[in-house]
Amino acid sequence: MDHRPKRRPGRLRSGLLIGTAFLAGVAIVPFTGLLGTRLGVVSAFAETGGRSDTYRLLTLFGDVLERVHGDYVDSVNDKDLIENAINGMLTGLDPHSSYMNAKAFRDMQVQTKGEFGGLGIEVTQDNGFIKVVSPIDDTPAAKAGVKSGDIITALDGKTVQGLSLNDAVDKMRGAPNTKITLTIKREGIDKPLDISMMREVIHIQVVKSRLLPDDIGYIRLSQFTEQADVGIRQAYHALKAQAGGKLRAVILDLRNNPGGLLDQAVAVSSDFLDQGEIVSTRARHPEDSQRWDAKSSDILGGLPLVLLINGGSASSSEIVAGALQDHQRAVLVGTRSFGKGSVQTVIPLPGNGAIRLTTARYYTPSGRSIQALGIAPDITVAESREEPRRFGAEREADLNHVLSNSGGTDQQAAPARTDLPPIAKEIPDKPPEGFAAFDPAKPDETDFQLQQALAVAKAMATQKRVSAD
Repeated sequence: MDHRPKRRPGRLRSGLLIGTAFLAGVAIVPFTGLLGTRLGVVSAFAETGGRSDTYRLLTLFGDVLERVHGDYVDSVNDKDLIENAINGMLTGLDPHSSYMNAKAFRDMQVQTKGEFGGLGIEVTQDNGFIKVVSPIDDTPAAKAGVKSGDIITALDGKTVQGLSLNDAVDKMRGAPNTKITLTIKREGIDKPLDISMMREVIHIQVVKSRLLPDDIGYIRLSQFTEQADVGIRQAYHALKAQAGGKLRAVILDLRNNPGGLLDQAVAVSSDFLDQGEIVSTRARHPEDSQRWDAKSSDILGGLPLVLLINGGSASSSEIVAGALQDHQRAVLVGTRSFGKGSVQTVIPLPGNGAIRLTTARYYTPSGRSIQALGIAPDITVAESREEPRRFGAEREADLNHVLSNSGGTDQQAAPARTDLPPIAKEIPDKPPEGFAAFDPAKPDETDFQLQQALAVAKAMATQKRVSAD
């Protein structure tokens, strides 16, 4: 049975939003009529407390608004005050609910198409500062050396404290070929770093691929934009042709992939599954809950699949990882994922942008909620030997006002893996002493996690061939 939601003309499509302007892994579902009734102004009063309490609190708000408007040291306009109040109301709920003015809403719609202006970094807000979830491959930020986990404390010498996330992103955007300097606090480095770069129009090449030794295909997906599913399919067919039709296994790299469109997460998962559930969402009201199932056949035809994840893999990446792990379709290698397991609905406000409101949690096929916990790999492999010193939030669980993990099955509910190749017990959990630091120009020689994923993929391919013989 197909449980996918029907499209509604003129409504925002189902998706996860991630990009330069917005929070990591923001899951967005369609704004349905039923949900609109629940979230709109049809019921103007709080569900708890009587009308008198609501009127009293609204009167209090009006009194504060009037006092600020009349007595604040500088003149302020009502629009700014009201928008700030709305954003404060939403951001106080959880890390992913927020208000978008008309410009921010337009920016969001543009960037989900995979092309936008700026620096090429996905960011979230952390204790008043801006935290880098991950730089996008081949963008000014990536080329300048910005790293996942960096805390942006200032832009062109001016602190970001006091700015909303949208305002900070607005300042990072600008005309191509204009310079901006980010002041960054990085784990393990005591002094702030000033990193300068030139803005560019960002054209995201979300899928990259290459053929590794022994006819093992490597596909990297950096973001779940509208091109993700098509890109994955094209990359696979190109690798298959390059291997002369003798491709033995595939490594799918979702490290530092902070998410993207929900329908693309479903489509990419479906690319590797013949049938079964991919993800479900559970809302406050049962009738608003949904489920998505695989809708196509495995494009790999059963070839071994290894999935790379790390702490920068969030939201859509975790949907794919959870689905492929629960169905035992892929072996997960790397470190625990970010833990973003909530769903946001973007609700357009005519003429006034939109609000992004957390409306559900999502669950893997086995019923696990990864909210604030993440997906644990089947084979743990660290990127480096040293555990970096942490500065600020590292994962969803570290953020303020984080949602609880509730409503799901026990975290051990995923089917026990009995299909791991014997080599899994021999894979080291960290690089050996003296292993070279990662060099993006030499990934095959310096990417320890990829090296171990390749070893697993080769073993799985050999095991499959022996079984076939």
